[in-house]
Amino acid sequence: MPKKRHQPKYSKPPSVASASLSLSSPRQSTSEHHDRSVNELLANLRRSTLSSQPVQASSSFSAATAPSVPPALRQILRLPEPPAPVSRRPQRRDPNGRRPPPGPPPPRSWVALSQSPHATPSSLQHDGTHSHIRYWSMPGVYAPTEGSLVDLIIRRIAFDWAQQRDWNRFYLYTLPSRLRSALLAHVSEIYSQGMSLMDLRLVLSGPSEDELGEYGLEPPDVNTLNSDFFYLDLKGSLGRSLTVKELHELLFGPRNAIVPADIIVQDSWDAPAPTAGPAELLPNLTHLSLAIDPGSTLSVSWKQLLSLAGKLTQLTQLSLAGWPEPSLTPNAKFAKVTSPTTGRSVQYSGTGPYSHVLDGDWTEAILILKRLSRVLYSLEYLDLTGCGDWTRALREDSDGEFRMDFVDWAGDWGKVTTLRLNSGYGLADNSSNAEILRFSDWIDEAIAVEKHIRAQRAGRGRWITVERDTLSETAQAIVEREKLARFHLVD
Repeated sequence: MPKKRHQPKYSKPPSVASASLSLSSPRQSTSEHHDRSVNELLANLRRSTLSSQPVQASSSFSAATAPSVPPALRQILRLPEPPAPVSRRPQRRDPNGRRPPPGPPPPRSWVALSQSPHATPSSLQHDGTHSHIRYWSMPGVYAPTEGSLVDLIIRRIAFDWAQQRDWNRFYLYTLPSRLRSALLAHVSEIYSQGMSLMDLRLVLSGPSEDELGEYGLEPPDVNTLNSDFFYLDLKGSLGRSLTVKELHELLFGPRNAIVPADIIVQDSWDAPAPTAGPAELLPNLTHLSLAIDPGSTLSVSWKQLLSLAGKLTQLTQLSLAGWPEPSLTPNAKFAKVTSPTTGRSVQYSGTGPYSHVLDGDWTEAILILKRLSRVLYSLEYLDLTGCGDWTRALREDSDGEFRMDFVDWAGDWGKVTTLRLNSGYGLADNSSNAEILRFSDWIDEAIAVEKHIRAQRAGRGRWITVERDTLSETAQAIVEREKLARFHLVD
């Protein structure tokens, strides 16, 4: 059977409110609701809304909607002055004076993670009193992408290193080797106190055996743990919170380490050769940065560096940025002794206060660099940033007892393809002429070293690139003017 179709009783919904809504509204007659149209209800609602606003809001509303009148006509008609517009909210500015993007400011935690307490390399300038130099990263060293999650986490750990080294002391040495090398580089540069010997031992080998045994943990195998650890960046910490001697003892153990008696005599010729003393902490280390801050209170020792370099023959990249002139007795530069045979006073140190300036004697520096080149014969990259005062020793020669001493760039350091001789500073707009001339002398010396190395190799070694600074047009004009003035003064 066909379905029954019910016709609706009304063609549109009733305009009367439901019974539940009529309880809260004032009681009015049903006929009054039906007599009012929708337009009348809306008009009544507008009147009630405008009458309920305060006087100030109504006046501002009327002033905003009232047409403007020219000032001359307003004086003739004696109309009152219109109210002043409401002042806008002051614009937000960042510390550099620029307008930030629209929207609410970022949380403080985001800003704290993105800002670094140390100056970036591009902003470091030398104004005569600033002692910090610019550090260049060694090529090929792993570094997390700036602004990435790994970079933010490592920086956060470096900022709170005083707490992190205690809270996470049982987890830091379990990180991958490339993350540990990046962490050491950030802590050395960011942490105010620098990387200490205990911190370095904690990251590379973990806590002590007694502390691990207290929690039932076995000490890690150093050879397996650091087999893929290739980069060690200690820039800024060496000479401040860490010495070369401490680094030597950490990597290779103390010199007076007692060899156990049971490994002296071998039971069989087929047995592997025993290793005397403790195992090397970083057996495959190839990149080492020993850059220092020239303004640090502690000093570094070339004698200790030669002792350490003798056991790091596999190094391919080395940074000695900021190191002083090569000398085995730097503290005795001004000391003199009396000869028992002649009775005359002679210089105690190999380098005196006037050896380089007046005498042109670079004998001690050449001998030290020559010894360093003989043990580090695998070097391919050498960074001597901030060493412009003694880079002349790289191209000079001296008469020894029966031979000529010089740095052999064709044999010992014939593999070096990149030599960085930057000054580490930047000239400011208000730099004096003396600073500009000294800056120019460093550049000229770097050019002379590059020509000397290429002439010494003469096709026998690899092609070398010497990184150096450049002068602006204004600074170059000042240098030429000063040189011309000196030339006329000599004539």
